[in-house]
Amino acid sequence: MLITFKCRSYPEVLMYQEHAKRILDLLHKEPERGVITAAEAEQIIPLIESEVEESRKHQATDQVAQDVQAHHRDEDDHDHGPIEVVSFSTRMYPLLEMLRSARDNKTDVLWGV
Repeated sequence: MLITFKCRSYPEVLMYQEHAKRILDLLHKEPERGVITAAEAEQIIPLIESEVEESRKHQATDQVAQDVQAHHRDEDDHDHGPIEVVSFSTRMYPLLEMLRSARDNKTDVLWGV
């Protein structure tokens, strides 16, 4: 399921719910519908930045490769490109930029509306 984050001062940001859940759980927000006010964004940005920095300390393991191979084990088509891991910081960058814009322009971030 996709979550569309909306803000008057920034383009829409789409994320898979499973990827957004990590941040929404951290903020005690529901994935179905919610709001982050401009005032909340001020407090949330350092929290997300520290979470991004923490995620950079932990490198991706071979588990991703194992998961892909297990998923494709029974298929005849083994001509896949190299596995590219999308980091947490890369996934969070657009949302973090949206929150910065919301803070700076005193607008709210909404989803599920």
